[in-house]
Amino acid sequence: MSERISRRKLFGLGAAGVAAAGAGTVALRVAGEEAGSASPTSVHVAALSDAVPFYGEHQAGIVTPAQDRLHFVAFDVITDKRAELVELLQEWTAAAARMTQGKDAGTFGAVGGVLEAPPDDTGEALGLPASGLTLTVGFGGSLFDDRFGLAAKKPAALADLPRFPGDALLPEISGGDICVQACANDPQVAVHAIRNLARIGFGRVSVRWSQLGFGRTSSTSRAQATPRNLMGFKDGTNNLKLEDKALLEDQLWAAAADGPAWMAGGSYLVTRKIRMTVETWDRAPLAEQQEIFGRDKGEGAPLGGKGEFDPIDFTLKDSAGEPLIKADAHIRLAHHSHNGGARLLRRGYNYVDGSDGLGRLDAGLFFMAYQRDPHRQFVPIQLSLARTDLLNEYIKHVSSGLFACPGGVHDAGDHWGRALFA
Repeated sequence: MSERISRRKLFGLGAAGVAAAGAGTVALRVAGEEAGSASPTSVHVAALSDAVPFYGEHQAGIVTPAQDRLHFVAFDVITDKRAELVELLQEWTAAAARMTQGKDAGTFGAVGGVLEAPPDDTGEALGLPASGLTLTVGFGGSLFDDRFGLAAKKPAALADLPRFPGDALLPEISGGDICVQACANDPQVAVHAIRNLARIGFGRVSVRWSQLGFGRTSSTSRAQATPRNLMGFKDGTNNLKLEDKALLEDQLWAAAADGPAWMAGGSYLVTRKIRMTVETWDRAPLAEQQEIFGRDKGEGAPLGGKGEFDPIDFTLKDSAGEPLIKADAHIRLAHHSHNGGARLLRRGYNYVDGSDGLGRLDAGLFFMAYQRDPHRQFVPIQLSLARTDLLNEYIKHVSSGLFACPGGVHDAGDHWGRALFA
């Protein structure tokens, strides 16, 4: 049977027109190039409903302008057969390449196969455009044991993170052998992608934990406005941006000389689920909130400045001769000038997971940050924050993950993890 016409072709033109006119622009695509083969880091703004290229030097979903919705999942591998795991990664890659272009997960789709057999797509995204979907895969340290002969290929950068002061980590929502990050501008498209990967992986992987996110908490391109976190502050003003090519080479992308060759062009992802005690925060005076962050809540300007992107002057004093931006303010402790130049590319999302049964929202930030080496970047920054950050009174880290995300899939003959398992 010939391949079904894609959702993108059927519905994309109308939906893209509406989105572009009414919702602005965020996803990337190169004008005039085929969406499935252009570089995912190419810079051209396209409509909210458009497809982000899947093939390229780097995986999409890292410097891609951050979409509005997230479904993140960590899998445990339950097969002990290396060949089955490799086959799964091949099947996942083929499905990911299709879904990111607005197509069904499998050739016959949700309704085009044999009636007596289960469909090869779950069907809840029928009629929806690609919605800027990106799928990014990473491998956790637990995958590099003696099950699949990968121990010698484990990067030094994938060594376990230390336990930080104040951590209250729950093992059932931490770690994992493989992660997949699905970002899209439609939550149903993101959930559909993860659901189908889990369906394809049945018997070979099982879901360890997953997280839904909404309202991105950082911008990864200067074409995007800075969003706000659930504490009401602009978040990620000084984030690395895709336009910072030299900084990305220095701070984001792993080089061949850094470690195993299979990670060249990749990046390391740290995830942290950070619960906020929003009820307590909401009763804090505005002056205290601004002192904690070191920024104005309205404009997002550093204290002493007027605009969000004004240079931060840590030497300014208040009327009493004390530092205007306190020594334990979040902005000072997290700034690269106080951490040996270490910077991160953040792609976090807000979350609300219902209530805790005690009349409080279970809400906060699902922090995600990509970097070249987490032990030179995330670890020193987080140690600084965990020890003295004023914000610690209102937050608690409840989950943690570290994943090695290899370089991009080059073409249809390539697949996730090919260089690792070669």
